[in-house]
Amino acid sequence: MADLQVASTDQIRSRFKGQVIGPEDAEYDDARRIWNGMIDKRPVAVVRVAGVEDIQQGIALCREAHLPLAIRSGGHDVAGYATVDGGIVLDLGGLKDVEVDPAKRTIKTGPGATLGDLDRAAEPHKLVVPTGIISANTIGGLTLAGGYGWLIRAYGLTVDNLLEAEVVTAAGELVHASESEHPDLFWGLKGGGGNFGVVTSFTFRAQSLTSPILAGNLIYSVPKWGDALRAYAGWAATLDDRMSTIVRFLVPPPELRAGDRVLMLIGFAWAGADLNEGSLLLGPLVQAAPADFQLVRPTPWTEWQSSFDFAVPSGLREYWKNAFFSELSDDVIDMLVAAGSAQTWLGTGIDLHQLGGASGRVAEDATAFPTRAAGFWGNFYGFWRDPADDERNLRWIHETHSAASRLAMSGRFVNAMSPDSDSMRDQLKASLGPEKFERMVALKRKYDPENLFRLNYNIPPD
Repeated sequence: MADLQVASTDQIRSRFKGQVIGPEDAEYDDARRIWNGMIDKRPVAVVRVAGVEDIQQGIALCREAHLPLAIRSGGHDVAGYATVDGGIVLDLGGLKDVEVDPAKRTIKTGPGATLGDLDRAAEPHKLVVPTGIISANTIGGLTLAGGYGWLIRAYGLTVDNLLEAEVVTAAGELVHASESEHPDLFWGLKGGGGNFGVVTSFTFRAQSLTSPILAGNLIYSVPKWGDALRAYAGWAATLDDRMSTIVRFLVPPPELRAGDRVLMLIGFAWAGADLNEGSLLLGPLVQAAPADFQLVRPTPWTEWQSSFDFAVPSGLREYWKNAFFSELSDDVIDMLVAAGSAQTWLGTGIDLHQLGGASGRVAEDATAFPTRAAGFWGNFYGFWRDPADDERNLRWIHETHSAASRLAMSGRFVNAMSPDSDSMRDQLKASLGPEKFERMVALKRKYDPENLFRLNYNIPPD
């Protein structure tokens, strides 16, 4: 075949069953666009794959023509690895079937299925897979990174519930990965990102969840933050695993603003079947830290899972940094209050996820996920439209992350890192630890020795 770096889209199109979109096509700008509006790349072609054969063809094409390859499930990765200049994008968004087996209590999905797709299919059967917190995100990238969300303490990370996966390797071979088949690859998929292959389907263990659940937010203005966080820290330390919490510091949009320009929300989701039990568990926090306003009620699971979608529409400019904390100490609380109250403009925020519970009881070496020892994970982020706001917002994120890092544990959650001046290899090694890092390097040598799958939080094969 001709040098595909200069070949026409028609030459590329002849190899695929799915739609191939090139620069000359009217759909090209929409097809190449991803969630993070800061990322603007021009691939040779975007292939909306129709199935496994298209993935195999895409891998073969890139190997033959020495083209870079980007894999996209939904394009929600903040670092922009779902696209590439001068290469091929394999868009898996059309692989979105969800199959629920109530008898076996399993759910099989394609990588392009959204969290909302999965939830809507599972909810009628009183089943759930613990996933993330934005229903529009897709299951592929979230699962391979680990999967933090509202049910982490009750049921663990998304990867803790993964039973098997179908994977196309860098050699173009379709393999089945599970605890009994290719167990080394299966281990690497559980937190190792897209380093080892293209996952075409995931099969999960489904957990019990009766909808509606008890969920809500306790909302505080700045003067109450310190006392509320100290009360929260004491309350959270003794929580039942069925209660998961996320603290948010944010500037609400004008239509949702009632007086204060910046607010703290202590959000929670109770996974127990008895909602009264959850309400009683919440009571001590409400009494110790009376909120300025609270929204607490039985809520359909699918409604709760999509309740924050409004804040992160596609196309905004995105930048994230993060850190793990062993505990919510007074110093960490003071840092959060100072950083959170310093953001007075729409577009920046902090999310503080409480960890532990079921996720904390998984052995450190059982998965490729970075760390199980942390008590909390903080994400310092920004979403904004105007490039003129870049300097101000990036400064706040970097300053906040710098202050947090002085109090944090070693390592980062790599799927929430915007790659810039930080050494990705050093961050990965610090996050994984030397033994786990070398184990993943060995896996990379076995399954992708030429580093074809390098547009990710990359584990180098050498």
